[in-house]
Amino acid sequence: MTIEEVRRYVANGEGQYVEFKLRVPEPSRLAKEVVAFANSNGGRVFIGVDDDGTIVGVKDSAEEEFALTEALSLYCRPLMRWSSERVRVSAKRDIIVVKVPRSPKKPHYIVTNTEDGSGPAYVRVEDMSLEASPESVKLMQTEHLADGVKFEFGEKELLLMRYLEQYSKVSVAGFAQLASLSNEDAGHLLVTLTRAGVIDQYREARGEYYMMAFKE
Repeated sequence: MTIEEVRRYVANGEGQYVEFKLRVPEPSRLAKEVVAFANSNGGRVFIGVDDDGTIVGVKDSAEEEFALTEALSLYCRPLMRWSSERVRVSAKRDIIVVKVPRSPKKPHYIVTNTEDGSGPAYVRVEDMSLEASPESVKLMQTEHLADGVKFEFGEKELLLMRYLEQYSKVSVAGFAQLASLSNEDAGHLLVTLTRAGVIDQYREARGEYYMMAFKE
């Protein structure tokens, strides 16, 4: 990547596929951004760029790259594919561009408990990395399963279809209230119908919601 390409990315600001960091941050914070990109549709982290888009660069690229590698090897599970490259800004400063592809091994998690290696998964929503809901985690876990999804189209499912026809979208909490279900049971049913291709899941900063699947 050239400095001109970096400037073009930076000019558009942070977003669904772009994150700025002035330098390699606290390991768990960096892991959160990379995991979120891997669990979504990929993206790039530009290290050496301020939040306002000012290209500053880092002085010691080797030290920053070491911190980057340590953070991602210790605080991400399972490990995901990523790559980095240096882009020269001036005689003494570089930008480090971390490229993260969409992972075929989702979900990935960050390690917040070093004793047992546990921690949450994150996803990218607009310009933020947000903790993934239980429903998103389940959909990621089952994304590559080849077997079909079977379910009975009963009272709850019919109630959901009628609601979506009238109001177009619903959240887990909204469906739970509508169908007199626990949030866990409502989420399970929504995941099943999403996997079956009946509805689709959408994410936004305010939360997740579900709509009827578009049929061509």
